[in-house]
Amino acid sequence: MSDKKDYQLDLQRRPRRLRQTSALRALVEETDLKPAHLIQPLFVLEGSGKSERVDTMPGIERHSIDRTVEECARLIDLGLGGVALFPVVDPAKKCDSAREALNPSSLIYRAIEAVRSHFPDWTVVADLALDPYTLHGHDGIVPVGAVAPDNDATVGILEEMALLSARAGATVVAPSDMMDGRVAAIRKALDGDGFESTLILSYAAKYASAFYGPFRDAIGSKAAAETIGVDKSSYQLNPANRREGLIEVSLDEDEGADILMIKPAGPYLDIIREVRDTTDLPIAAYQVSGEYAQIMAAVAKGWLDLNACRDESLLAIRRAGADIVFSYFAKTYAERSG
Repeated sequence: MSDKKDYQLDLQRRPRRLRQTSALRALVEETDLKPAHLIQPLFVLEGSGKSERVDTMPGIERHSIDRTVEECARLIDLGLGGVALFPVVDPAKKCDSAREALNPSSLIYRAIEAVRSHFPDWTVVADLALDPYTLHGHDGIVPVGAVAPDNDATVGILEEMALLSARAGATVVAPSDMMDGRVAAIRKALDGDGFESTLILSYAAKYASAFYGPFRDAIGSKAAAETIGVDKSSYQLNPANRREGLIEVSLDEDEGADILMIKPAGPYLDIIREVRDTTDLPIAAYQVSGEYAQIMAAVAKGWLDLNACRDESLLAIRRAGADIVFSYFAKTYAERSG
């Protein structure tokens, strides 16, 4: 072989030409990630002037309503697209019939009203599910002697929750329960009460994932789930199933969903991509608590770089096809990108 300096391959295409400089790389960059693409989930507490750390999610806190409003002001200044609110319900108010979910003065509706009254043009997403309100930790009403939620009874409550959320001012209602037919029922209820402009973001493909543990701890449903051994696989999707997820997405689109959610995000990038290829609706993906916690745990050990791993994980979700990303990293990403 000739001297290495003289050796040259006979190549017509050299893709590295496009990667020679930062300017060239920026010109051909295919995916962007802006704070406006991100939704920050927030956990809301009763009381005033209160903030509590979530031990299983370093850097994340539960806030009372007044501090939630203050936090939202900071998120708006950072350019985030919106907020998703989740209540931490007093255990004394939990019951198997989830009565507190239908209390117009319940924590979540007061929180929605407070945020929207301060920031009327910002996006506020209201979660619709019963697990914060039940003793057993299921996302629905479980009849006596049964082991899984009653689909239709649960949907009836979700309709009422959607109306209460819309009346409080929610921009978007987000049924995360995975009950059959709930999108059509909620759309009909909203339209019938004059809320034609309220969007439905359906958790269209929500998998029975092992990555939800820290979230359940954050909202106070983990203890119930661990005590009773809650199995949500009769309504959440089997992680092994791709086609089933696509069927669920198609049904929710046909029923009138405005935005389609895939959850979790990172382990299901293939599902996000397939859904992107089959619908023109906006797609959301939820980088869930376990995805956040595993990165933070590795960072705490010094094994990973926080900024690099956070940014890459969010970019991957966008690259797969998500228009909107729910992430506990939203705030810190926006702080650094700004």
